[in-house]
Amino acid sequence: MSTTADVYLVEKDEQIIARVQEYLADREERAERPVPTAVATGYEASDLAVLFGGGQA
Repeated sequence: MSTTADVYLVEKDEQIIARVQEYLADREERAERPVPTAVATGYEASDLAVLFGGGQA
């Protein structure tokens, strides 16, 4: 794996760490946002819940 990383990872370790930290902070922020309750016209809410990981409604 280090050979692949040497060829394809041209960013410095600090840049990679910063990008991962940004991603994790963004993911945490998105998790705190309320889930939209409106359903697109023509779709059953229960179908969308199953499709997008909301479980079975």
